[in-house]
Amino acid sequence: MKAFIHQQEDWPNFKWDSDKIVSLLSEARNLQGRLIGKMESLGFDLRNEALLDTLTMDVLKSSEIEGEFLNPDQVRSSIARKLGMEISGSVESDRDVDGVVEMMLDATQNCFKPLTPDRLFDWHAALFPTARSGMYKITVADWRKDSTGPMQVVSGAMGKEKVHFQAPDSSLVEEEMKLFLDWFNNNVKTDLVLKAAVAHLWFVTIHPFEDGNGRITRALTDMLLAQSDKSNQRFYSMSAQIRIERKEYYEMLEKTQKGNLDITEWIQWFLNCLINSLRSTDSMLVRVLFKADFWTKHSKILINERQNKLLNKLLDGFDGKLTSSKWAKIAKCSKDTAIRDINDLIDKDILQKESAGGRSTNYELSK
Repeated sequence: MKAFIHQQEDWPNFKWDSDKIVSLLSEARNLQGRLIGKMESLGFDLRNEALLDTLTMDVLKSSEIEGEFLNPDQVRSSIARKLGMEISGSVESDRDVDGVVEMMLDATQNCFKPLTPDRLFDWHAALFPTARSGMYKITVADWRKDSTGPMQVVSGAMGKEKVHFQAPDSSLVEEEMKLFLDWFNNNVKTDLVLKAAVAHLWFVTIHPFEDGNGRITRALTDMLLAQSDKSNQRFYSMSAQIRIERKEYYEMLEKTQKGNLDITEWIQWFLNCLINSLRSTDSMLVRVLFKADFWTKHSKILINERQNKLLNKLLDGFDGKLTSSKWAKIAKCSKDTAIRDINDLIDKDILQKESAGGRSTNYELSK
C-alpha cells in the first residue's frame, strides 16, 4: 500500500466533488467582494493603515506557525519602509525580519507576475540570509539535496519517532516543480480561490526546500488570493487564521497527504478557514476606524513624540498593562519623565487610570 498521496499512480491529478464545496466557495467569494467594497469606501490613509496592519499580522503569524516569534515593531517598520509609508515610532529591523517581509511583499504586491524557480530561490535566500537554519547549515536558493536522509515530518522522542509525512525523493523535486510551476502559471480554468487551496497542498507536499517550505507555501497562498481579489492590497490574513486553527490544520494536512487524490475534505477545510479569516477582518477594521477617529478628535491637542509613540502602541493593541515603568522603557526616558508624560495626558483627558487597581498603577485610553 502506498503511504503518501504523491506516491499515487495518478499524482498530481487532484479531484474534488464540486457539489460539496460550491456553497462554501460562494460564501468566501461573497465575503471577499464585500470586504473589498468596504475598503474602497475608506480614504487613502485608512486603507494604508489597514494594509499595514494586515501585512504585519500576516508576517508575524506565518512565522509563529513555524515556532518563530518576530519583533512586531520591526516587522511593522520594515513593511512601512518598503511600501514608502511614514509611521510614528519606526525602528531598525534585523536582516531576517526584512527577508520575510521582502518575500511576502513580492508575493502580494507582484501577485500577477509569473512564478519561476529563480523567484522562489530569491524568496528562499531572503528567508535564510546566513544560509543557516538555527545552528545548521542548509542549501539555500536551490532545491533540497536530502544529503542527510529523506525529508520527513516527525514527532516523538529519539528512537520512538512517528513519521507524519515523507516528501518525494530529492531526485524527483526538479521535475515535480516543473509540473507545479506550469500549472501555477498557466491553469486559468480553476477558480483562483480553489487554485490557492490546491497550490497550498501541492507545494507543501513536494516540500522542495530544506527549510522554509511552510512560509513559502503561505506566501504562494496569499499570492493566489491576491489574484482572486484582483488587488495587490491585502486586508485579510489567511496565515493569522491558520495560526488560530494550527492543530486542525496539521491534522487535516496529514490526513490528506496520507489519503488519495480526492481532496474534497482538504478544500472544505481551506474554504472554512478562509471564511473565518474574512470574517475576523471586521475587528481589524473597527480598530483602524477607531484609531482614525481618535487622532481626528485630538488633532488640536499638543503632544510630544514620546506620547505619540505610546498612544499609537495602545491604539494598535498594547501587549499587557501600561505602567509608568513600561512607558519609560519603551520611550527610552526616565521614570520621572514618563510620569510627567502620563499625567499630562490624564489632564488632557486622553489617558485614565485603570479602575482595577493592584500593586502598580495601570493606564488606559479614556473612555
